[in-house]
Amino acid sequence: MKQDFLNLIKQRRTRYDLTSKSTLPKEEIVRLVQQCVLHAPSPFNSQSTRVLLLCGPRHQQFWQLVKHELQSVVPPENFAPTDEKLASFAAAHGTLLFFEDWSVVEGLQAQFPTYKDHFPQWAYQANALAEFAIWTALAENGMGASLQHYNPLIDLEVHRQFHVPLDWKLIAQMPFGVPIHASAPDKTFLPIEDRVKVACP
Repeated sequence: MKQDFLNLIKQRRTRYDLTSKSTLPKEEIVRLVQQCVLHAPSPFNSQSTRVLLLCGPRHQQFWQLVKHELQSVVPPENFAPTDEKLASFAAAHGTLLFFEDWSVVEGLQAQFPTYKDHFPQWAYQANALAEFAIWTALAENGMGASLQHYNPLIDLEVHRQFHVPLDWKLIAQMPFGVPIHASAPDKTFLPIEDRVKVACP
């Protein structure tokens, strides 16, 4: 395996120390996202993954939406840590919202009833592949990101405020931007021998 590919995988890390800066103009970010989504694999080539790129005021609007929805379920006396975390996401350059078009998933279930129960799981796997591809591409271009999951609490407001089709099921949210620090914190690993077994005679 070529080392440049492995190095890119290692470079992709969860980063919370994000700024509003970007190493790429908006047009290049759009192209990066489009190419990753275009070429990410999907079951039966279903191409069910959808992405909404939010920048500027729309990015801020999204995190205000999240804050408002969380205030309805988190007691005020416990909200300070949540508020701090949300502020760190809002401080980023932008946010990517990942969806799966559930009309595609249901269409496959109807077309291939033998695999009906598997298609939702496969859709989530396809989404994760697109997330990983975009995340790694951002890292290659000097930007950090993290993956968040405030769905389904925020789903209705996301559809209402951003006019997202109702068939699009929200999967994850990815704030991204140039990190404050040059390198990510050290990461610990479990013994790889316990995680990868080999049965090649």
